Amino acid sequence: MKRILGGVLMSTLAGLAQADIKVEQVDYEIDGKPFEGRLVYDASVQVPRPGVLMVPNWMGVTDAAVEKASKVAGTDYVVFVADMYGRDIRPANAEEAGAAASTVRDDRALMRTRVNAGLDLLASQTQAPVASDQLVAIGFCFGGGSVLELARSGTELKGVVSFHGNLDTPNPADATNIKAPILVLHGADDPFVPDQQVADFQAEMRDAGVDWQLISYGGAVHSFSDPSANMAGKAEYHPVVAKRSFAAMHQFFGEVLGAAE
Repeated sequence: MKRILGGVLMSTLAGLAQADIKVEQVDYEIDGKPFEGRLVYDASVQVPRPGVLMVPNWMGVTDAAVEKASKVAGTDYVVFVADMYGRDIRPANAEEAGAAASTVRDDRALMRTRVNAGLDLLASQTQAPVASDQLVAIGFCFGGGSVLELARSGTELKGVVSFHGNLDTPNPADATNIKAPILVLHGADDPFVPDQQVADFQAEMRDAGVDWQLISYGGAVHSFSDPSANMAGKAEYHPVVAKRSFAAMHQFFGEVLGAAE
């Protein structure tokens, strides 16, 4: 995997005046194909911080994903927003996003290769000081399923958090490879992740002896953390649950990383 760190895209993001948030374009290659992610961090903090790999929803690397990454980063973390599609694939609508996501979801070996490449890049980059032994991964919707596959691939990291992500996998026995604690933040009324999928995931985790948690939020559906989600009863922003879910993530980070809550 080759990588090139591009220029600063933004120096300070609105609403984060207390932090000097930088967003760096990162060009890299996987198997000869070009990818483009974003490194998000507070440039005023010089000490090494834990690294957070973030896999965005099916729209991929967007301004909204970068804004979310900036809020996660704050002064405590360095975040890398991974590109799961390739530099030339930037969905403009749900139809294009569905096609791009399906291409990756239908090939779990490909998904695992790409999400692991993102984690490797985060650990090895030198632009922002990262504690390479303090890495976690988070993902949203499609990204939630991606980081769960990262865990199932047996990669060493401190923890994995899925926000309203798909929980299914074609190889549930691979859960025996999981080395990291898992936190799943799920909308109890999510029509895209039905009860049977949740039950199958719970059985998968139990059978493999994984350190796992699943928080099921009543009244929440898919994409509850996404302010732009507006499909009533299907994929809809829920500000109260969004706040609770991020609080749960930070508490989890505090446990697995020893970081301040």
